[in-house]
Parts: sequence; structure tokens; C-alpha cells
Amino acid sequence: MDTTRKQCTIAEAVSVEGVGYWSGRDIRVEFRPADADTGLVFVREDLPGCPQIAATVDNRIDIPLRSSLECGGAGVDMVEHVLAALGGLRIDNCEIRVDAAEMPGRDGSSLPFVEALDAAGRVVQDAPRRRAVVRDLIRATQRGCRIEACPSQDDGTTLEYHLDYADTSIGRQSMRLVLTPETFRRELAPSRTFLLEAEARRLMAQGLGRRASFRDLLVFGPDGPIDNTLRFPDECVRHKLLDMVGDLTLAGCDLIGCFTAWRSGHHLNAQLVRMLVAKGQSIGRYRRCA
Repeated sequence: MDTTRKQCTIAEAVSVEGVGYWSGRDIRVEFRPADADTGLVFVREDLPGCPQIAATVDNRIDIPLRSSLECGGAGVDMVEHVLAALGGLRIDNCEIRVDAAEMPGRDGSSLPFVEALDAAGRVVQDAPRRRAVVRDLIRATQRGCRIEACPSQDDGTTLEYHLDYADTSIGRQSMRLVLTPETFRRELAPSRTFLLEAEARRLMAQGLGRRASFRDLLVFGPDGPIDNTLRFPDECVRHKLLDMVGDLTLAGCDLIGCFTAWRSGHHLNAQLVRMLVAKGQSIGRYRRCA
């Protein structure tokens, strides 16, 4: 396997519009080409001075059920599906300009962003992509959940997830995948956000999801998805892998190793990235928040 590659950006600007799940607002996100070594940078066009928020683990803040970033008082919310699309397709440098804090939810997957980025085209840049090679076992745990990284046998990136909703219609699901742009596009990008009916109704009672219906994402009742049809029999575990891709993108470089999770979520995924950075295994150059 080729162990080096050049950085990439997109060939032209492209946009995606949709409704924010949490805010209920109409939102537009525009992806623009960026110079080598820029990284992935969100730009809040709706705020004075158009503040920038680099997509790095240093800028991540803990908010339940999603991944959010903040820098200098400006933030972006629910970024995992956008970052998964960029990271999964190996687009390293991109300006992500938004007119609100939240990303558009669309169908709860990365597919709308992947289709837009594919339509924009790809440009290989004259700069090497930095890599972080996992040399030994690293593990993050919390209340019976865990995610770990260990060395790869083939100098690639392998993801594995074990999902356990044994007492629900989701059940137990597991999946292992060698991550490439092709496997991400085909096997992970279409998989959608899921939650249980009780969780959905609790969020709706709090005034969230006002413009989202059970047809806009996967809501599981006792007999399976409500008012919806699965795209894959194991769509839930595939979406967990999609979320892993988005969260691992916060390392700011290619991660070479095997990453295995048991009931892990955004918080533990980010904790593992922080551990990699702290051990000096990430050699990406970050644009840090002042």
C-alpha cells in the first residue's frame, strides 16, 4: 500500500441547504477550495468579522449527542456528518462557510455532502499529507464503553464498531471496514442518524426537532423504524462508523492504525484523538484558537 499521498482540496465551490435538526432554521453551508496546509476551517458568515473555527480536537467542546466546535466565542454545531464526508473522501483543505451555528441535517447522513463534494471535483495539491501512525495500544473508556487504537498490519486505516441495543428492535450489530474514499462513499455515507422513539419524543417535548419528522431520520419503535425503511440491515452500526470518521478527522492528519469501539460515542472518540495528540503520535499542524 502507498504510504504517502498529497493533500487535496475541491476544484470549485459547492453548497448544500437544509433545515437544522436542533434549531429548526433554514441553513446553507458552502464548501470552498483552500490552500495546502489550511486544513478544514468553518467560517461563520452570519457573525461580524466572519470568525473562523478550525476543525481540530483543540476546539472541540462537549455537547450531548453531537460534535461541536468553538473558537474565540464563535461556534459550530453538529459538525460530525460534514467532517465525515470531508475526511472520508480525503479532502484535507476546505473552507466550510455557514450562515448559522448548526449544520443542515438533511437526511441524517453524510450522503448529501458527499454528493456535493463529488460534484465539485478534486484537486491534488503540491504538499504531502501528514500522517499519524499508531505505534502501541491506546484506549479510552467510560462507564462500560470504550474505543481503542492499535497498530495496523497493512499500513492502512481499519475501523470496527460493536453496537449493543439488545433490549430494543435495533439489537446487536458489528461491522469492520478498511477505510478508503470508495468504502466510505459506498458503505457508510448513506447511513442515517438513529434514535429510539422514547428519546425522540423526549427531545420533541423540549421543543427540539420542530421541523423534523420520523421520515427525516431513523426513529426505532418496538417493531423497527417508524415511517421509514432501512437502507442497510445494519444501518445503525454503519452510522456509528460514520460518526467515528467525522470525530477522528479532528486529528488534522491521516490516522494509520486499527480503531475499534464498543458502544463508544462522540465524547470517547474525541478523547482518543486527544490521547493520540498528547502522545505525540499526531504530527498534523493545527490552526489553533488564539
